[in-house]
Amino acid sequence: MESLGGITFFVQAAETRSFSEAGRQLGVSSSAVGKSVARLEERLGVRLLHRSTRSITLTAEGALFLERCRRILCEVEAAELELAETRKAPQGRLRISLPLVGRLVMPALTAFMHRYPAIELDVDFSDRLVDVIEEGFDAVVRTGEPTDSRLMSRLLGTYRLLLVAAPGYLYRQGTPRHPADLLRHACLQHKFPSTGKLETWPLKHAEGTMPLAVPATMVCNTTEALMDVARDGLGIACLPDFMVREAIGRGELATVLDTYIEYQGTFRLLWPSSKHLAPRLRVFIDFMAEALFAERP
Repeated sequence: MESLGGITFFVQAAETRSFSEAGRQLGVSSSAVGKSVARLEERLGVRLLHRSTRSITLTAEGALFLERCRRILCEVEAAELELAETRKAPQGRLRISLPLVGRLVMPALTAFMHRYPAIELDVDFSDRLVDVIEEGFDAVVRTGEPTDSRLMSRLLGTYRLLLVAAPGYLYRQGTPRHPADLLRHACLQHKFPSTGKLETWPLKHAEGTMPLAVPATMVCNTTEALMDVARDGLGIACLPDFMVREAIGRGELATVLDTYIEYQGTFRLLWPSSKHLAPRLRVFIDFMAEALFAERP
């Protein structure tokens, strides 16, 4: 701390070219400034300032040291401001993009709003690959691994895809024992809204063979609707475990072909790389990492 005080006195003296003016701005005597700079020079073993009866000027070493000292003091100021912000209740606007999986994100999102009422949320629900920086998002939640080097990321949790159907449907149509049995069943398929492509069912298949092309009795661009249709006994759907867990627990849905499913996905939170995070973004990252998969067994 003594070194930091000496640096502060030196920078002020170098910028004002006067010990007396530096002392006036710092609220100390001119002799205190002069002695502090002298102790700094003695510790460094170099002369930083040329003194005369009329003014002071920088030596070559002093000019070099001044630039470093300015950066040091700027860092200290930034650190103080950052700490001061953490003492305040996080507030302000937070623009986020979330995937179309309301059953997963909404409990965590509403809990966050209760915890931080001063934070204003601007939420975009979409499955498209948004440009976080160009579109001005503070953070996005997406599946898969990050590919943009401009972004920071944090793993939120993992999930599995399951094939599910209502017990009544399986009673009427029979339970498939092998993936090929699906060719005789009503299959409810998900279409990605952004591309229009069907989501591939993650069924194991022999090496060198093509993946099974299951029928498309219904195609829908929202998984929420597919679950409702499956629960009403109209076919088999491929859905994430967090979406169907409660329905399975209540006996409304049952899984099929579990040993033939090979898929584990990830959810990540992404945000623009930055040295200092705003308090509202920092608490959002920490809260979602803690709460999003909190009820997962």
